Amino acid sequence: MTIQDFDIQVATAQHVDYAPLITDEMAESAKARGTGIAQRTPEYVASKMLEGKAVIALHKDGTWAGFCYIETWSHGDFVANSGLIVAPQFRKAGLAKAIKHKIFELSRTKYPEAKLFGLTTGLAVMKINSELGYEPVTYSELTQDEDFWKGCRSCVNYDILTMKERKNCMCTAMLFDPVEKAKDAELQKQENLEKMTKKATLFERIESAIKSFGQH
Repeated sequence: MTIQDFDIQVATAQHVDYAPLITDEMAESAKARGTGIAQRTPEYVASKMLEGKAVIALHKDGTWAGFCYIETWSHGDFVANSGLIVAPQFRKAGLAKAIKHKIFELSRTKYPEAKLFGLTTGLAVMKINSELGYEPVTYSELTQDEDFWKGCRSCVNYDILTMKERKNCMCTAMLFDPVEKAKDAELQKQENLEKMTKKATLFERIESAIKSFGQH
């Protein structure tokens, strides 16, 4: 089984029948890992599909294989790619990474100026996020939208979060800031230009030295 066996696309109304299956697998997966998750209803997942804010993966035989959706907070200033799930029989095929890349691309298209963030306990997700340009941050750098934090109430670690006054918990916070990334890219561009200029100057000096040597 390879990634070519799957069709990863933006979910639409034609996929809403998969919503109960998706939410059941989200709950079962969290239970098996013994980690917390903000529980979602089939209706909520279906609404994300209808809004064009979700990515779904289907096996070539039509079987549901994976899912992830977009949530917005603080009036669209912050965006989270949530609910990443891959059906057990299709794990180890690189599907989670492919879905994350697709939902990241969709998020950047829909909300180009928003900060993308996530809370996760999964090392695999942290690795994928790092590849996409996310960086570990403190909770204070995330959205302070109360509705976001209310979603943590169904998590088994919610008591830890409240005890620590929302400053940290079992999850690692990661953030992709498009403004900072643009600054980094511009800085890198300047550094590369300076290196090229130095090399060109060095070559000119060497060429001049060779010509001067040949004249003696």
